[in-house]
Amino acid sequence: MSGIYQLSRQELKNLFYSPATYLAMVLALLLMGFFFFLSLLTVSAEEQEQMPATLFFSLFWVPVLLIVPMLTMRSFAEERRLGTIETLLTAPVRPYQLVFAKFFGAYVFYLLVWLLSIAYPLLAAFVLQQPAFTEKLLAPGALIGGYTFVALSGTLFVSVGIFSSCLTRSQLVAGMLSFSILFMLIMGFAALSFLQRDTGQFPFLPGDLIAYVQVFGHFEDFSEGRLDSRPFAYYLSGTVAILGTATLILEPKR
Repeated sequence: MSGIYQLSRQELKNLFYSPATYLAMVLALLLMGFFFFLSLLTVSAEEQEQMPATLFFSLFWVPVLLIVPMLTMRSFAEERRLGTIETLLTAPVRPYQLVFAKFFGAYVFYLLVWLLSIAYPLLAAFVLQQPAFTEKLLAPGALIGGYTFVALSGTLFVSVGIFSSCLTRSQLVAGMLSFSILFMLIMGFAALSFLQRDTGQFPFLPGDLIAYVQVFGHFEDFSEGRLDSRPFAYYLSGTVAILGTATLILEPKR
């Protein structure tokens, strides 16, 4: 455990010293601010059943597609390019420790970016000074559900980025591969679910399975306060499986 702790500390330090990390943070926060502004305009233009926070989190996939590739593309690709991966793996460090440390560092920074977005509803409530609207802005159910979903799904998304970086020595290729896998994971299953449910296409695909891995369906459950063990099992088991595969990829390099 001490090895994982030291590696995780070093990985976090590397991320905090990297300009690309702050670029990802700034771009993501600008996007989040724009989306939160749009959610306020939508709510103020006409009465909405959904809370502003729910509308804001419904666009979670856009920051995810930006943040995750930029945070993870350097993790192993840069080590391979510089030739330091061999040195790391010949040291008294197991591949799973290195993979977990890279994952932990990126995941902590991913959470930090999302946690900073809590400033938007707080700032809006402070500026507007309207008790009725403030109650909607700071609705605990919408905020807790949204951030819980972001934290849980983020484990799988970040693990995909780490896995993608294990496959290549090019940061650009790693970023593009991570983006592509995440896009298919988030949007691909949503499209399949829509086509199967509303058009009757792909009847041979098991509907229950499509619904189980459909990310937007999980978000709707969390935003409405419906907590189920199945999304937890899906994201956490998927994270373990992907990180385990990344470890196997590194294993022959010892």
